[in-house]
Amino acid sequence: MRVETAAAAKDVVVCHNMEGAAGVLLVCEHASRYIPPGLNDLGLSPAHLDSHAVWDPGAMAVATHMANLLDARLVAGAVSRLVYDCNRAPGAVDAMPALSERVDVPGNAALSTVERARRLAEYYTPFHDAVAGALATMTTPILVTVHSFAPVWHGRTREVEIGILHDDDRRLADAMLATAPSGHDIRRNEPYGPADGVTHTLREHALPFGHPNVMIEVRNDLIAQAEQQQTMAEILADWLTRSITTLDTQGRTAWTA
Repeated sequence: MRVETAAAAKDVVVCHNMEGAAGVLLVCEHASRYIPPGLNDLGLSPAHLDSHAVWDPGAMAVATHMANLLDARLVAGAVSRLVYDCNRAPGAVDAMPALSERVDVPGNAALSTVERARRLAEYYTPFHDAVAGALATMTTPILVTVHSFAPVWHGRTREVEIGILHDDDRRLADAMLATAPSGHDIRRNEPYGPADGVTHTLREHALPFGHPNVMIEVRNDLIAQAEQQQTMAEILADWLTRSITTLDTQGRTAWTA
């Protein structure tokens, strides 16, 4: 299912394979570039409507392939992160940014308190309710969020290809870094880290409950085409499976909230 189609039908969350048996919940907060018609494209120029400012290109395709390969559940956002960034806490400056990198977002400038509250209730709350609801039905869940990042940021080229991000709970990240496949530049907490506010979903749904968790960032030029997306999903699914096996061997009680 295309995320844009779901959103056009007034959905704000897309759920996939919710009977999956893997014990893994995949989350893709920035899956869609869809902006509801009433927001008038947030005043963005046509050149920016498909840019990384609006969504994480390739991330939803990779997450969907991973869900199918792992038999994992998937919860994804169905509206652009510029409407509301569901990986940011309520009240965060960049939850509804007026500037994303170098892209002005006129529709987010000078938002009233009423409009901020409306977007919070309409987009953020249903998304996080869906994540919490999915986790509540799982016995020993593992939470994995899937993102993509731009090869160039503020004029600087990023050499890192895959980032393995974590907050205070580093169990799964450590297991993944210890079993990392060759052939890619893989780094811990790059190109972002907890100080950048990007681990909100992990902090909201995993850390308080002791669920193993990790955030995966893939450079978006590596997943621009359908074949690349399938290949990357296969790499990540195999890697994640091996890492969970390592984690289970070591025991999951090494960290508690």
